[in-house]
Amino acid sequence: MKLILVVLLAVFLTTADAAETLEVEYASFYSHVKKLDDPETNALRFAFGFWHIVHKRLCQVTAAKIVTQKQQLPLVIESSGRFTVPLDKILKMAKATVNIDLVDQANQCDMSVQLETLPKYLKTQYNNDELLFLFSQYQSFFKDMGGFLSFMMPSVDGLNIMIEDEAELTDELKTMLKTDGALLLTQEWISQGHALSLPQKPLRITANIDK
Repeated sequence: MKLILVVLLAVFLTTADAAETLEVEYASFYSHVKKLDDPETNALRFAFGFWHIVHKRLCQVTAAKIVTQKQQLPLVIESSGRFTVPLDKILKMAKATVNIDLVDQANQCDMSVQLETLPKYLKTQYNNDELLFLFSQYQSFFKDMGGFLSFMMPSVDGLNIMIEDEAELTDELKTMLKTDGALLLTQEWISQGHALSLPQKPLRITANIDK
């Protein structure tokens, strides 16, 4: 299962022609990215988007920027429709906002937060040590989040590898595909010492969660 955490936030809505703009406190994003400020989770990131509650897809984001009284910092919208924000305590203290321009109606778009690996870890060849490293990063995140209540948290039982063209996979890898199109590397498979060779860079790598 993809790790997509849906968070409802209080937002302010303005309308300009056919587009709409959401204004969200930067502190709402900061509270997420702060959780990854640790060597044991520094290969991970939070990618932010907005989930259309009617059409069950990501809302179309055309632009986003961080705004303070003194400056505006544009954010890069990725091809997936998501974006990231920097970890900056000064922006939090300055009560910055994040302004997001949407094609969809803003009142039908809820914040969607996805935990995934950093883009620099997306490549076609992985040795087993690299797979173990990525797996351990997700394990550390959920362990730290659970604290003394870790027994109540979901556990990580593998990695989801999202690729663009399933047809290019080997027959062996095709047997590891999930119904949502993700390639599942189970904890057992990784622990057996396997390496991974892909025909293309993954779109993203997320944790597979055992509820």
